[in-house]
Amino acid sequence: MSDVLYEVENAVATITLNRPDARNAYSTEMAKELVEALDRAELDDEVRAVIVTGAGPAFCAGGDLKAMREESGMFAGDPVELRDNYLRGMQTIPRRFERFEKPVVAAINGHAIGAGLDLSLMCDIRIASDAAKFGSTFARVGLIPGDGGAYLLTRIVGFSKAVELILTAKVIGADEALELGLVSEVVPRDDVMDRARATAEQIASLPPKAVKTAKAALYRCVDRDIETALQITAALQACVQRTDEHQEAVEAMLEKISKS
Repeated sequence: MSDVLYEVENAVATITLNRPDARNAYSTEMAKELVEALDRAELDDEVRAVIVTGAGPAFCAGGDLKAMREESGMFAGDPVELRDNYLRGMQTIPRRFERFEKPVVAAINGHAIGAGLDLSLMCDIRIASDAAKFGSTFARVGLIPGDGGAYLLTRIVGFSKAVELILTAKVIGADEALELGLVSEVVPRDDVMDRARATAEQIASLPPKAVKTAKAALYRCVDRDIETALQITAALQACVQRTDEHQEAVEAMLEKISKS
């Protein structure tokens, strides 16, 4: 059975981590299949938004502790080989998300721990179950957030709070995650997929080139000075403003106004 499931409905691709017996901890196959699923969604013009979630009660428990203990799979080899495993394995995931152009909604159905937390941070919008827990718990097992977490958590909750969460390795609940801006919404456990799908379908209903370009503008401007950001958005706006979908949307809006 595949470690990652993929399905498309109503212009939304759902990518499901599928190792529920291991609380969706990463395997070598899962990392590879997750990147392949993102490639598949990127190349499918019918897909306008993506949901990432986990099978069973957990979102993702991070690295597989049994594989770490046995020094097997992605954790095999001497230090140089292990470094290469990270570069060619786990770290391909944040790199792929970094260049993924379509919006991604994380449906955090349960615990997002360690690399599982980091996976949620790679998504653009995070909707959490009220039963979800979050923790950058690498220090508890003598590790550091080595798959993008140190970078991503800082951007989302700020440097000071990221330092606290990483150095204390504490686990927080969904309500505290909401207060920190780590997630945008908390809903009952049974509603998390429905809410994520509603959000993804709302995004998918909008002009896709505009949405893709807006995402590019957000991520390309976030760490820039205002003049650089304005130069970037001028170029992006000029591109999207000469698309058919822009003209069609303007005509539809004007027609609606004329009838009101």
